[in-house]
Amino acid sequence: MTLLTLVTGASAGIREAAIAARIDPVQRTAVILEGLPEGKDILAPDAAAANLFIIRIAPGCMHCTGNLVMRVTLNRMLRERPQRMYVSVANTEHLDLLRQFLQTEPYDSLLTLSDDLACVNDK
Repeated sequence: MTLLTLVTGASAGIREAAIAARIDPVQRTAVILEGLPEGKDILAPDAAAANLFIIRIAPGCMHCTGNLVMRVTLNRMLRERPQRMYVSVANTEHLDLLRQFLQTEPYDSLLTLSDDLACVNDK
């Protein structure tokens, strides 16, 4: 089972920094980032690591887009057999519905959802 954490926050940069701070280099980790980087791509230096797989997807509610992008991206990432996965979510309007989607077949037997990681701007 892959442990999955939904990472929320208003800023893509803050979400990426929070994920970068939690990456364990010995664990196979998959990261799905919603949206474009804000300036410097924080995770880019770690992407060269053999145990880190990163995919960026266009911003938009992952639930409202019919879950197609999320389903294809998740399936691609799960083929890498990560131990840990982070999904950076820009739009939290339907976060509960996204969680429900992640708990349906086949994901219910592949993923264990952890508590969400809510990032705040500390300025």
